[in-house]
Amino acid sequence: MTVTTVDRPATAVYRLTAPAIVTTPRVAREAVVAWLRAAGHGDALREDARVLVSEVVTNAVVHTAAPRLTLEAEITDAGVRVRVWDGDQRGIPRPRQRCADDDEESGRGLRLVEALSHTWGVTWTGGVEPAGKRVWFELRAAPRGAGT
Repeated sequence: MTVTTVDRPATAVYRLTAPAIVTTPRVAREAVVAWLRAAGHGDALREDARVLVSEVVTNAVVHTAAPRLTLEAEITDAGVRVRVWDGDQRGIPRPRQRCADDDEESGRGLRLVEALSHTWGVTWTGGVEPAGKRVWFELRAAPRGAGT
């Protein structure tokens, strides 16, 4: 794990590089929750981050051929921006055009990201080393004193 200061002293950037295996979503979501707790963010932001990290990391593990992924969380007093990079250059993740049926086990992840995040997207890193893509989202914190 690397911690760096970016632009403002109140910004901490945490990185976790992990194998793209079935246990990584749990490790990633617990790491982000711990980082947010250490930064003093409340339960609502931490819970939304837990759900969304789980979704984007699970997508990288299940839908790519990448052997590893890198999660980056940029935390400020205003909230968090999370990026998940994988080295798979195939396709851009998109929400399904139709809603998943009740009996389907997948197909809701990016809809959740769309619904819970302030903003989200995909950044294609193309031929730039390291090649691949980053799926990212931002969550904004409730103003201090507005509850936890």
